[in-house]
Amino acid sequence: MNYPWHLYLMGFMYILAGCIHFIKPKAYMRIMPRYLPAHKSLVYLSGLAEILLGIGLFFPETKNISIYLIILMLLVFLMVHFYMLSSKKAAAGIPRWALFLRIPLQFLLIWWAYFYLPL
Repeated sequence: MNYPWHLYLMGFMYILAGCIHFIKPKAYMRIMPRYLPAHKSLVYLSGLAEILLGIGLFFPETKNISIYLIILMLLVFLMVHFYMLSSKKAAAGIPRWALFLRIPLQFLLIWWAYFYLPL
């Protein structure tokens, strides 16, 4: 288990982000697209997924599958970013310029995860 420090950073980042889903679920429920059901359950489920995938990065047996699932999760989360651009209410008080910046950031996070896959 001799990974570069930035892979551990990524793992801890997802674990922390997942924990925040349980600490402040209302913040995430506010940005959930209306067409998705069971907002609270989806917030908790996505938080749990982030925690488990972050932990999965630390073990050779689960690292690659965790990376693939993180990439898939980030692609699914794009729908939330685009939804937040759809109206002022959906933006949850976040400035429009910041919402636009989140989209390339999402692709940067996808690249960061992909970087650790064996070629």
